[in-house]
Amino acid sequence: MSSHVEEFAPIPSTPSTPSTRGTPEDPVPHPVATEEEVAAAWGDPKLANVLYHDWEAQSYDSKWSISFDDRCIAYARDRFVAAAGAAGWPYAKSLEVGCGTGFFSLNLRQAGVVDEVHVTDLSPGMVEAARQNARRLGFEAQGRVADAERLPYPDETFDVVVGHAVIHHIPDVELAFAEMLRVLRPGGRFVICGEPTRYGDRVARKLSQATWWLATRATHLAPLRRRWARSKEELDESSRAAALESVVDLHTFDPDALARTAERAGAADVRTVTEELTAAWFGWPVRTFEYAVNPDRLGWGWANFAYRSWQRLSAVDRLLKPVVPAELYYNVSITGIRPPNDAP
Repeated sequence: MSSHVEEFAPIPSTPSTPSTRGTPEDPVPHPVATEEEVAAAWGDPKLANVLYHDWEAQSYDSKWSISFDDRCIAYARDRFVAAAGAAGWPYAKSLEVGCGTGFFSLNLRQAGVVDEVHVTDLSPGMVEAARQNARRLGFEAQGRVADAERLPYPDETFDVVVGHAVIHHIPDVELAFAEMLRVLRPGGRFVICGEPTRYGDRVARKLSQATWWLATRATHLAPLRRRWARSKEELDESSRAAALESVVDLHTFDPDALARTAERAGAADVRTVTEELTAAWFGWPVRTFEYAVNPDRLGWGWANFAYRSWQRLSAVDRLLKPVVPAELYYNVSITGIRPPNDAP
């Protein structure tokens, strides 16, 4: 059965699924979806991902407080080290799947973890945003619009494949792992970080929903409306596009089950690690509050408070690890290698 993504191909500037192995011209970003496209996306998670993330590409970095300075360089490096250690740096040729605006791989390059950067995403808007961010940092990232289940690269192309908060968007996670392993050189490593656990995601969503409800209502009270409220148009647009979140977020993970999925795909030396307990209970309401209010009211002081508080709570979470079950933490990261003697 064909995807609605493919059916949109004849319409200029609309999403289309990239081909499997060829080198077609990439689709262009499509930041404003029509009601008909949104309606079609409810039955097609890949189309939903294109529409949702093309829309989000316009404000993704500000929404999620993404930067390419010491703060996020340290975050990306530390997530990589927690999952895979610090040996083998720099990886000569890297690929990021589901790159978004390039947060993970561009910061890993600045940290000295990777050298040559290639990025892919199903969303043309995200690929373009990642390329532009790389140029602003003074280097080039080679980008392709690509489906993680059908990567458009030859076997044994990369030394490391990375991703951050990506595989929960992919319909067939095992197939995506198999594709990562295929494009890795024998002995090459994949490192996927920041995926939601089942329990952690449930708690985060409830906290975010409560924060959104309170913040949007409080800021529209007469004493606060002029300085703190976002416009009704902004909130309505957020609500319409954000409705697709329930379509694009396909999975939450049990760490042990996720490891078995990677092993079935052919990975060796698979390891998972979980992070963020109280840090997630704090971080998700903070992120939601930031997006619910007028951003002009939140300056550097707020950003510094939020980041330092998250750091302190993350330190507490590490101390709690010996006594708290892994599946209660919010984030799970996974790493593994393509067996050194594996033939294509």
